[in-house]
Amino acid sequence: MKKFIALFREPDGRQEPHDEAAIKQHRQNWAAWMERWSGQISGGSGLTLNGRILKDLETAPAADIYKNGTEIVGGFLLITAADLDAAADMMRSCPIFEFDGRIEIREYQNQ
Repeated sequence: MKKFIALFREPDGRQEPHDEAAIKQHRQNWAAWMERWSGQISGGSGLTLNGRILKDLETAPAADIYKNGTEIVGGFLLITAADLDAAADMMRSCPIFEFDGRIEIREYQNQ
């Protein structure tokens, strides 16, 4: 088995707020999904919007997070799978897609 990180990229929720019922259902879907894959998830978390961007040695860190348009990195999971294709298959059922999110999966370089 190999180790991977799944980076969750999603629209900044402050730009397009969702109603409370949709958010509640989304959270329930996440809980069920996490339970389904609990044997292959070894860590992870959502991320706050509090951060710093460092561009180089000379420039002071900026009190911000990296955005691509309104898209942000909203969280990550550490997962185990047989290979990259199996990791991608696992992520295909992820609730991130309900709110127009995307997932980037990367294999650990050193294991």
